[in-house]
Amino acid sequence: MAETTDLSGRVALVTGAGSGIGRQAAETLAGAGAAVACTDINLAGAQETAASIEAAGGRAIAIAHDVVEEDQWEAAVKATVDALGGLHIMVNNAGIELVKTIPDISTADFRRVMDINVLGVFLGIKTCTDAMTASGSGSIINLSSVAGLIGAPRQAAYCASKGAVRLMTKATALELAGAGHPIRVNSVHPGIIETPMLEDLMTGVPDEQRNQRLAQMKARHPIGRLGQATDIANAILFLASDLSSFMTGSEVVVDGGMTAN
Repeated sequence: MAETTDLSGRVALVTGAGSGIGRQAAETLAGAGAAVACTDINLAGAQETAASIEAAGGRAIAIAHDVVEEDQWEAAVKATVDALGGLHIMVNNAGIELVKTIPDISTADFRRVMDINVLGVFLGIKTCTDAMTASGSGSIINLSSVAGLIGAPRQAAYCASKGAVRLMTKATALELAGAGHPIRVNSVHPGIIETPMLEDLMTGVPDEQRNQRLAQMKARHPIGRLGQATDIANAILFLASDLSSFMTGSEVVVDGGMTAN
């Protein structure tokens, strides 16, 4: 039988599923047949995503989840397995961005970015491995960024965190494969995506300046537009499915050509 993106019978856990890429990823995986645990520090957002999935005929639960807390990771994985019957797909999506010059980045700022963007991914990998092995297969998909491939001014902390995710993905892929775990680990590297996070970065910016910044962002993508959450969700679906069964330790760049030069 030809390999497809059909995820019927599989269970996914998506962090940061309350909005943006996380919400779209959860809905896309559910649309392909997966049961989805939608986790977010913002429980109301996760509940909205789960409700959207169920309204479309899918199966989902919502879990309040701070990704920097190991006990909450353990509880989230247990709740997923108990409610949905296993765990096959983990999307480590939760993250934050910080745009500040180096002199303005406090130690607390830097630690917060690294805690959420790096420690959160590490804890997800550490916590899900046994459940995925017990389920018979696993695909871990870590959200990095083009900022994990190239540098950018005023993003030293963010670039450091996303570069760490890129190499943690590769190291984990080798370790799990070498130990005989049936788990693949890959990273996704979005360009600039139109999400609530981007909107937050524009808060308080006058309209004229906002439009100028958006035009500059679009100009950085040779394809001629900013990315949409669906662009990233489709890449996540590919990595979650059997279509990518020979991929582990890979980085999937979805950036409209931004890093091609």
